[in-house]
Amino acid sequence: MAGRLPLAEQLDELRSVLSRNEVLTEVMARAAALELPGCYVTAGCLFQTVWNVVTGKPSTHGIKDYDIFYFDGTDLSWEAEDAVIKMGQEVFAGLPAEVEIRNEARVHLWYEEKFGVPCRPYDSTEAAIDSFAATTCCLGVRLEPGGGWRVYAPHGISDVFNLVVRPNPVLAPREVYEAKAARWRDEWPELTVLPWPG
Repeated sequence: MAGRLPLAEQLDELRSVLSRNEVLTEVMARAAALELPGCYVTAGCLFQTVWNVVTGKPSTHGIKDYDIFYFDGTDLSWEAEDAVIKMGQEVFAGLPAEVEIRNEARVHLWYEEKFGVPCRPYDSTEAAIDSFAATTCCLGVRLEPGGGWRVYAPHGISDVFNLVVRPNPVLAPREVYEAKAARWRDEWPELTVLPWPG
């Protein structure tokens, strides 16, 4: 079981498993070509690819979109982010997937209105990944110059391989975690969903 391997072997297995999702590897390649600051492909497209491989499903099963985070604090206007989103629409055209690009330097400007709790400004893409509702989601990958992979996984990746969904009560409200976990369990009934802390 990959979740019990030494970390270096887990990372090798992660790369091997994620590479089975050809949409994901193409998104990673095109994202690298955008050369956005602090860029990672992140969230569901990663851990759900792993869940699919572990449970014997097609590698793209249940993946609703491919998230790309970047961090540019030099211009927090919507217009600057929208220009990047439009550039991304051209770069990702023709892929059989929805790709969402977001500047994590701007999240604090809209988060409270959407989720009902305030969000302090992030200082990096990694800080944004740290605040996902479940630790399982806290995962980012990108292609580095020369073709290597950079993996950001502040909580490790054992839970991802072991199909464990663990709450991360640092920002997102309990109802966000529970709604996501319920939706995931519909697609992957093999998951073990741990309760929000009392």
